Amino acid sequence: MNTPIVSIEQLSFDKIYSYADYLTWQFTERIELLRGYIRQMAAPNRRHQRVSGRFYKHFADFLYKKSCEVYYAPFDVKLIKNPQGKTAKEIYTVVQPDICVICDPNKLDEQGCLGAPDLIIEIVSENNVKRDVQEKYELYEENGVLEYWIVRPYENSIQQFYLEQEKYVLKKTYLSPDSISPIILPNLSIDLSEVFEESV
Repeated sequence: MNTPIVSIEQLSFDKIYSYADYLTWQFTERIELLRGYIRQMAAPNRRHQRVSGRFYKHFADFLYKKSCEVYYAPFDVKLIKNPQGKTAKEIYTVVQPDICVICDPNKLDEQGCLGAPDLIIEIVSENNVKRDVQEKYELYEENGVLEYWIVRPYENSIQQFYLEQEKYVLKKTYLSPDSISPIILPNLSIDLSEVFEESV
């Protein structure tokens, strides 16, 4: 009988795990699996949460009673290029994007999203720059996430990437007080001066 995993300290950061393993863990720390390897997630700071909440509100208001849905972390996205028929033992990447938009309801289940969201937004913190700018960029690109925003709240900037011929192309870098529109939702316009405004 396997010993229950109730602490992250029972796991090895050098071992490859699957989503099937992930589902059995009983600890409270937030983690992601990137190609099977554990990545711990630090608690986000206030600025991160404020920016994330404002983005979520814009998307949630715009998508109300529309076919696409928006979710915010913690929300499991199981990334696999051809998910149909795959078992939990065959999935090795589980991420929790800050914001994601999914327009295909067949990708949604009670545990989250199986397959690539249409849009992912990651808000960069000082301790996760490499993860968002390099590791997740590569994962999202190869798994077919159509649009990816890298948000840098301390610079009040956003890089907007779009998938063209299976490679990301930088469409534009936005700076507050610009307004940004998702390529997948061109009728939504978000004023970045509102998103990045400091709280009183």
